[in-house]
Amino acid sequence: MTLPAGVTGALSVRIPSGVLTAGFAVLAVVAATRMLRPRAEPAETGEGATPAPAGRVARTGAGLGAVTGFLGVGGGFLVVPALVAVVAVPMASAVGTSLLVITVNSVAALATRLATPTALHWATIAPFTAAAVLGAWDGKRLAAKVSTAALQRIFGAVLLAVAVFMLIDSVA
Repeated sequence: MTLPAGVTGALSVRIPSGVLTAGFAVLAVVAATRMLRPRAEPAETGEGATPAPAGRVARTGAGLGAVTGFLGVGGGFLVVPALVAVVAVPMASAVGTSLLVITVNSVAALATRLATPTALHWATIAPFTAAAVLGAWDGKRLAAKVSTAALQRIFGAVLLAVAVFMLIDSVA
């Protein structure tokens, strides 16, 4: 996932930010719609479970890396739906797995962007990152009290709301 993220991250600096924001919003709507569709929860990976084929996992990861590198986002809005819908990972496992994927992908995209003329606003990045870490700890505690189906619906609904606001912002 990191190579496609790096390549498309370098290409994206030539695209106007409004276009990138609109692209993010459209993809978020698609991902949210997939998460809101009711479907049976895949079985937990373990004894007797059939993992997704390695080729499918690799193609999904490369595609996500390219898209998230291009848009300049960590990718959680796409990683969770892709893990659940394409790779058949249970929702609770997908959330944890996505955090590791997001971290690795973000580091690769950041390293690439540091080599471009794009300015990074560390005064915004640092507190946002700290708040996200604290929110993740609290989210873990809350997730233990919510069913997998409800967690998936909540994720989809919040993602859809964020997408709508971003789409409005990109055309305003």
